[in-house]
Amino acid sequence: MFAGLINQAKAAVTRLVLQYVARASIAVPFLIALGFALAAITLMLVQRFGHTAAYWMMAGGLVVLGVIAAIVVGVKEHEEEVAEERAEQTEGSGVFDGATAQAVLQAPLALLGAASAVPGGATTILKAVRVLGRHYPVVLLAGLIGLLFWPTRNPGANAGTEAEQKSDGFQPAQTWH
Repeated sequence: MFAGLINQAKAAVTRLVLQYVARASIAVPFLIALGFALAAITLMLVQRFGHTAAYWMMAGGLVVLGVIAAIVVGVKEHEEEVAEERAEQTEGSGVFDGATAQAVLQAPLALLGAASAVPGGATTILKAVRVLGRHYPVVLLAGLIGLLFWPTRNPGANAGTEAEQKSDGFQPAQTWH
């Protein structure tokens, strides 16, 4: 029963790893070519300005490229975060609200208490722990999947969204009375 689930997970991970290895193998020749281009530029600068000045110029040029790349990546990530926040605002509330999250937290403890209160409950709990221990990878996978759906926002986090929406030019619909 769990073997099929584990095999599907292994196949998905293998497919993902192979996809990234294929992308990396495409990038390797370009990185080698970039290295040779940098070496050629350095040699040209050494012939024209000398060793010390050429190396300082190369270092400065690479720092400038790095700063530009960092700015571009930062702006792109900021735009993605803003778009994600707007998408969350339009979707409404998340999967769990505060009461639901509290109930989910208390449910396992309530089930454990109820199971231990019935006659033979302790042996039943012990058997269940043995089964869970035997299949701990699946239990761990289920726990990690559960963490993906765990609420991450504070209940008071939505308090500032109305002011933010008005400052973004979003106007709520007018109602006629």
